[in-house]
Amino acid sequence: MSGPGHAVGSQPWLHQQDGRIQEFGTVRQFPLGLSSDARMYSCERLNRVLADTQILYALYKKHHWLMRGPTFYQLHLLLDKHAGEQLALVDMIAERVQTLGGVAVGDPRHVAEITRIPRPPNGAEQVPVMLSRLLEAHELILIDVRDAAGRVAEMGDDGSNDLLVSNVLRTGELQAWFVAEHLVEVPLARA
Repeated sequence: MSGPGHAVGSQPWLHQQDGRIQEFGTVRQFPLGLSSDARMYSCERLNRVLADTQILYALYKKHHWLMRGPTFYQLHLLLDKHAGEQLALVDMIAERVQTLGGVAVGDPRHVAEITRIPRPPNGAEQVPVMLSRLLEAHELILIDVRDAAGRVAEMGDDGSNDLLVSNVLRTGELQAWFVAEHLVEVPLARA
């Protein structure tokens, strides 16, 4: 405490409990020119995409670590690059939720409750299985993003629409293409 008669100290206030200032699933009023209903809906949809994107990021990192075989080096680098791009999307989506006055889903246990991406086995899998798993996760997200982008635009939330289309959709489509091309069996040379 500071003030008359109180010394200023540097001891942190430890073991503080339940200092919640906003519940998950609510929005604060910001002067954004969007109705509370529009912002609430956008936050719900964005949080679902955010949860799935956090899981996709984690899958990319897991598969990056567990990659094996003759294409190890190329895939190890590619999956790490994609993970970094997904991590950047996580931050963009979370900040959009906060901009709309919502609360972004961040705790991994909460993310696990919200995501629709199936949990992979704990062990290492064959390379084609890991790549297929990434493609399936991408497709779930891309289907949801297309629907969410249209619906938030209908409600007047052009900012969320732009984020979903320009960043999440385009990044996901490009990454899916790069991963899918590793599952095509073509000869390296003709005899």
